Amino acid sequence: MSKHPEILWAQRSSETDETKNVLFVTVNLPNINPASLEFKLEPTKVSFKARAGVSAQDEKEYAFEFDFFKEIDVEKSTQRLTSRSLFLNLRKAKNEVEYWPRITASKARTQFIKTDFSKWVDEDEQDDAPAPEEEGDPMGDMGGMGGMGGMGGMPGGFGGMPGMEALGGGGPGMGGMGGMDIQKMLAQMGGGAGGSGGAGGSWAEGETTGAGIEGDDSSDDEGPPPLEDAEPAKP
Repeated sequence: MSKHPEILWAQRSSETDETKNVLFVTVNLPNINPASLEFKLEPTKVSFKARAGVSAQDEKEYAFEFDFFKEIDVEKSTQRLTSRSLFLNLRKAKNEVEYWPRITASKARTQFIKTDFSKWVDEDEQDDAPAPEEEGDPMGDMGGMGGMGGMGGMPGGFGGMPGMEALGGGGPGMGGMGGMDIQKMLAQMGGGAGGSGGAGGSWAEGETTGAGIEGDDSSDDEGPPPLEDAEPAKP
């Protein structure tokens, strides 16, 4: 039995500019198998059927079909399939200032069709709102950033960054910092291994207070006053 994918939608309207009279529809379904995709867009309705999954063994079948609240212009509508979703930019057939009250012809509500709040703006604020970008696939467009191996696009990994030669070339795992004397480096920075206001302490634990933070005047702190000698106990 087919499952219903999540559908997110938002819209814009204009009485004079047809390019701003659109529906933004995202079929929020990762890993759609392109070979299995059956998608049909008509002026009054849309239908979708496809298999999706991280592997052939995990693939499940998804499908939906519904009638639009009003007609759309199929010829001026576009679609884009990515590894995360199927994005539709649907042009409304009639230019009008009013928003559609819903995307479907039926008044029956469904839990699978939801407002896309990342793209939605109120009707009286849409003139000042920027047009939302089309759904992209940054991992696909950037080639997965070269597998993130040493930040792929940087020549020679970190070793290709200006000034990194002083750190011993920045090989895998930074290569022990190229045999550099860490204690000496920290001492020159003003604090030795335990200096820098305990940089390996509260910061490593995700706290937002401690030495080294703006407004902290720990450099003038001479430490707590010496303890007074305790008086000998009376017999």
